[in-house]
Parts: sequence; structure tokens; C-alpha cells
Amino acid sequence: MIKRGKEEFAGYNKPKRTPGHPTKSHVVLAKDGDEVKLIRFGQQGVQGSPDGTARNEAFKARHAKNIAKGKMSAAYWSNKIKW
Repeated sequence: MIKRGKEEFAGYNKPKRTPGHPTKSHVVLAKDGDEVKLIRFGQQGVQGSPDGTARNEAFKARHAKNIAKGKMSAAYWSNKIKW
């Protein structure tokens, strides 16, 4: 277990749900090389859409540049977990 502030994590790059957070649905302790960053992502109460739907494609197009930044961006994790 890794503890960061009040949060406990199973490990680096392992997202978990945050049902008690007022706005964000997930959190992950992202690690890329020596850099470690706490990232909150996803809107509480919103679900993604199946691959190939117009809503899914619109999300991926709108956030493509940020998804490409990799593990240290919220868009990457949102794309991986929710969309």
C-alpha cells in the first residue's frame, strides 16, 4: 500500500473510484520514471459510451492531444478507464 495524503493506493498507475469526492469519479497515483503525480479525473455520475459511438468518437477527437501526453494526463486515464 502506498499512502499519499489521506488516500491509500494499491500501487502506482492503478486507478480507483472515489465515490465520496464531490466532482471527480476516479483518482490515480501516476508514475512515469521518477515523476509521481496524483491525478483526479472523470466527472462524477457520467459514464462513457461504447467504442464506435458518436459520443465516444467525439470525446477521443476532442481530447486527442492530451491523451497522447501519456500517463501523466487526466485525459489519458479518462480515455483508458471511462471511454
